[in-house]
Amino acid sequence: MSDIWQYVWAFSIGGAFCVIAQILLDRTKLTPARILVCYVVAGVILTAVGLYEPLVKFAGAGATVPLTGFGYLIAKGVREAVAEQGLLGALTGGLGSTAGGIEAALIFGLLAGLIFKSKPK
Repeated sequence: MSDIWQYVWAFSIGGAFCVIAQILLDRTKLTPARILVCYVVAGVILTAVGLYEPLVKFAGAGATVPLTGFGYLIAKGVREAVAEQGLLGALTGGLGSTAGGIEAALIFGLLAGLIFKSKPK
């Protein structure tokens, strides 16, 4: 597949996730936090049944960047850790596979807190 089509599919799949979230926000009483949790859980479930891996191979960053991709990483990390460490891997695998993203979020959050001044509403 040419590079331009990889970008088109990544944008389309990632955009579809955003459209679904926006429809849920507009048409239901779900809060953004609940939708985010649903996306992570959906990523875990789709990975567990083997449906998310083909989507990741097809759409690349369009499937791994949204929160469903975070659920995919958690499930993939747990699966690999359980294969290597047994039952203990079920407790450590998810954090091990997502540590880089969690660390980046903490560092960027700290930097934003240091650079910008918060205002009360």
